[in-house]
Amino acid sequence: MTTTITKPPADAVPEPPKNGRRRRGSKAARAGGQHHAGPVAYIILIAFTLIALFPLFWTAVAASRDNARLAETPPPFWFGANLFDKLEVAWSDANLGEAFLNTTIVAGVSSLTIVFLSTIAGFAFAKLRFRGRGALMLIVIGTMMVPPQLQVIPLYMMVAKLDWTDQLQAVILPSLVSAFGVFFMRQYLLQALPDEIIEAARVDGASSWRVIWHVVFPAARPAMAVLGMLMFVQTWNDFLWPFLVLTQLGNPTVQVAVAGLGRGYTPDQALIMAGALLSTLPLLLVFAIFGKQIVGGIMQGAVKG
Repeated sequence: MTTTITKPPADAVPEPPKNGRRRRGSKAARAGGQHHAGPVAYIILIAFTLIALFPLFWTAVAASRDNARLAETPPPFWFGANLFDKLEVAWSDANLGEAFLNTTIVAGVSSLTIVFLSTIAGFAFAKLRFRGRGALMLIVIGTMMVPPQLQVIPLYMMVAKLDWTDQLQAVILPSLVSAFGVFFMRQYLLQALPDEIIEAARVDGASSWRVIWHVVFPAARPAMAVLGMLMFVQTWNDFLWPFLVLTQLGNPTVQVAVAGLGRGYTPDQALIMAGALLSTLPLLLVFAIFGKQIVGGIMQGAVKG
């Protein structure tokens, strides 16, 4: 009697185990599963969060005290009864209402312009081929090495000749471009924007501006959001140049207005802290509203890269 052994076909799928379970140590299960942080990770994150928030907390505590209590050892670590009174005095004395409006205009215009121009320039350096591209990029990077203090004198001479002192355009125009923004967008577009997409748009007859609007801007949206936030915070916190060309009684920005609170033979430290706290609150509000979108943009750019 002859016994015939039939081999299963090569593409046959093996049956799953009868109990319906997979081995816990399989690579497929580990690859598709989620990683959960342990208690040590949570402890470390909570500790770093408290350390990062402590300066803001102590600023609010100092704003609620007086100079005598702040000079004692140890200093206070809890709120007093004068917080809202100091905030009200700082708001009125420093004219922070007008300062907030001026700073919002300056930071908003500068951020939007930097993001727009940096994206276009970054696309040109990343994807276009033209003579002298490497040398021009080196010049852009080289401008980042120049200390900002060296630009103060020639800028002030130009502003004085244009009779722009104590006017917002004196602060806006020097901050409309950013070498860091160009470099940042170039590095992002090198990875996030494939050459095949640009070539396909060219084949369809798209002009350079149409490629920028319909291909480059959608691909660079995550990096544009991050760059816009960074430039907004940098412009909002800028002090040296606005302090030189603006006055507290004219068109002050927030930092110039808060600097006026520290004048006098014996400055009121609590009043200064109250002004600093008020100047920080808008940035915290912006991060609270748009923080998730910014982090999502960073992660989306990381996946694309």
